[in-house]
Amino acid sequence: MSEAFRFEVLSQNGAARAGIIATPRGKIRTPAFMPVGTAATVKAMHPETVKALGADIVLANTYHLMLRPGAERIAPLGGLHEFMNWPSPILTDSGGFQVMSLAKLRKLDENGVTFQSHIDGATHVLTPERAMKIQDLLGSDIAMQFDECVKLPCPESEARRAMLFSLKWAERSKAAFAAKSGRAVFGIVQGGDLETLRVESAKALADMGFDGYALGGLAVGEPQTVMLAIIDCVLPWIPTDKPRYLMGVGTPDDLLEAVRHGIDMFDCVLPTRAGRHGLAYTRSGRLNLRNARHADDPSPVDPLSSCAAARNYSRAYLHHLVKAGEILGMMLLTEINLAYYQDLMEDMRRAIAAGSFDDFCVATKMAWRTGERGHH
Repeated sequence: MSEAFRFEVLSQNGAARAGIIATPRGKIRTPAFMPVGTAATVKAMHPETVKALGADIVLANTYHLMLRPGAERIAPLGGLHEFMNWPSPILTDSGGFQVMSLAKLRKLDENGVTFQSHIDGATHVLTPERAMKIQDLLGSDIAMQFDECVKLPCPESEARRAMLFSLKWAERSKAAFAAKSGRAVFGIVQGGDLETLRVESAKALADMGFDGYALGGLAVGEPQTVMLAIIDCVLPWIPTDKPRYLMGVGTPDDLLEAVRHGIDMFDCVLPTRAGRHGLAYTRSGRLNLRNARHADDPSPVDPLSSCAAARNYSRAYLHHLVKAGEILGMMLLTEINLAYYQDLMEDMRRAIAAGSFDDFCVATKMAWRTGERGHH
């Protein structure tokens, strides 16, 4: 692994940027959408298909893989890339979010978090050092610092305490990070919905010198206006030559707006989860294939999609699969949705390069509105 991790902005249109993150395992085109492969699999998808749809990188989950099958088991099997047959880049989150959302009986102090597994109730201790060790054993290309994510809304005192813990943990994560050629570690800006805390967090992380910077603790139910205001207050304090990653976001509209405000990377379970629940994302808006009105409709889901499944299967057939609870329905809709998300990112990259990003956003949103009106 000779080639170092590096990021280059190739074109800019307003605050929107298109670029390349170079890693030893391949290039990541930005703005990038990372499909979520929580347990070393993007649910209902073959890895080869995920790649063919345009994904340059996937996300895997430290917390889930630590509990099952275990990082110490994955490492001797060749690491995560070999284990899940995904030779391209992988980003691993640090487990901080899941410790908050999934763990039972957690005890949190400055050292880290002690919690009970949601699978078998076994006790685990997750510290910044342990989180980095797990990510090293998994062999991910981009590791995330261990952080504490608070649920919004929360009292200012709680948001401040979690932000300060996260900063201390950022220092320890960076110190514990196994710096191998081509591997990167990202810091995570916290601070709830309070701009003063977010700026304090961003400044301190920038001083630590991470390879990239993420905004955590958003997409937890706050309005889009709040999310965009947080992005706007944070980005001036983050080095412009490093990738900016908005964690856990989001809807197609969130992606458009966040890119417009200067974000480079995203991950979200939305397209895969929606696919398993009968929802399709298309150029003309979101379709609920559970609805009876699709039962006799011979038209494809999206005739303009790059994805053969969106062009070749009728709405009537997909409606039938969804109603019958057939696995193929979940597979086809997940594929259609991931294709839509990757097409959207590719179209954004093109529009930024062409200097027409605002026009592209207007046209895209207009097509959703027109389509949604036409579907009812």
